[in-house]
Amino acid sequence: MRAVAQRVSQARVRVAGEVVGEMAAGLLAFVGVAAVDGDDDARTLAEKLVHLRVFTDADGKMNRSLIDTAGTLCIVSQFTLLGDCRKGRRPSWDGAAEPAHAERLIDLAVAHARSLGVTVVTGKFRAEMEVALVNEGPVTLLLDTAKVF
Repeated sequence: MRAVAQRVSQARVRVAGEVVGEMAAGLLAFVGVAAVDGDDDARTLAEKLVHLRVFTDADGKMNRSLIDTAGTLCIVSQFTLLGDCRKGRRPSWDGAAEPAHAERLIDLAVAHARSLGVTVVTGKFRAEMEVALVNEGPVTLLLDTAKVF
């Protein structure tokens, strides 16, 4: 599974003009699922996001996690993170998971993050979403459970 995680002061996800997810300070993670991903990837990604130390402590060092700050995690599914742009001009989606598989793993990641004590909001799977956010820092990190990067 791949994620683009951004430290945000606020974020909002809308579908057809309706707010489906909204949060104050925390992490917004755009998450893509590869065809080869499994349950362990979903749990690993959730744990990484929940425990990622990207929030500043009293000394100004990035040393605190979502748990330490009581921050919120927003998970937005984004299959385009699996787009392969190395050849030609049109991305290949061959490595992306089929929708049913991807949705199950996204749901598992959300459930696992919640079980770790973090408030989680989401977008809507397979919907055209509008995501508004204020990136704080800016802090943006790339995560991949296959450790491709």
